[in-house]
Amino acid sequence: MAAETHTLDVHEPSPLAPSWRKVMMWVFIITDGLLFAGLLAGYGYLRIAAPTWPELSEVFAIPFIALMTFILITSSATMGSAVAAARMGDRQKTALFLGLTILGGLAFLSCQAYEWSHLIHEGARLWWNPWGPPQFAASFFVLTGFHGSHVLSGVIILTIALIRTLKQKSTAEGIELVGLYWHFVDLVWVFIFTLFYLL
Repeated sequence: MAAETHTLDVHEPSPLAPSWRKVMMWVFIITDGLLFAGLLAGYGYLRIAAPTWPELSEVFAIPFIALMTFILITSSATMGSAVAAARMGDRQKTALFLGLTILGGLAFLSCQAYEWSHLIHEGARLWWNPWGPPQFAASFFVLTGFHGSHVLSGVIILTIALIRTLKQKSTAEGIELVGLYWHFVDLVWVFIFTLFYLL
């Protein structure tokens, strides 16, 4: 009897290999992260080069900004719960936690809209800053506005995921991809909060 041989099917996917969707999401997150890193580095340069810089505690209500940060971090926790529920096949809990994450995103955007309206009322513009160098207001609007657009996009994507979950059309991988994006948005805000509002 001929010895039995085993050959590896090169077309068979490895259980450890990520899907192309997840790879593309990581490519997007890395490139977008580099863009945010460039914006924060530019802000750092402008701040170092400026002869004076406003006292941040006089411009911002830091406890209010901390509340915004807490809301976003909490929404990241509910997003993680949605991913876990999706992996277990529990669509009801997935929908619940997606809804809570959407509420967190909307609450954050509402707080940001209030903050913007307050600073605009005080006279801040892209080209003008009532507290000193105009680079300060420009940095504020560019950094927080760009991040806010990501949060808004995330809320829209979460809403689509919620609708698909309620219609039983979503997959665990799809919810996980949404979660990756949302965690990225939350992590970026932690850097903005630390480097722009606290330091």
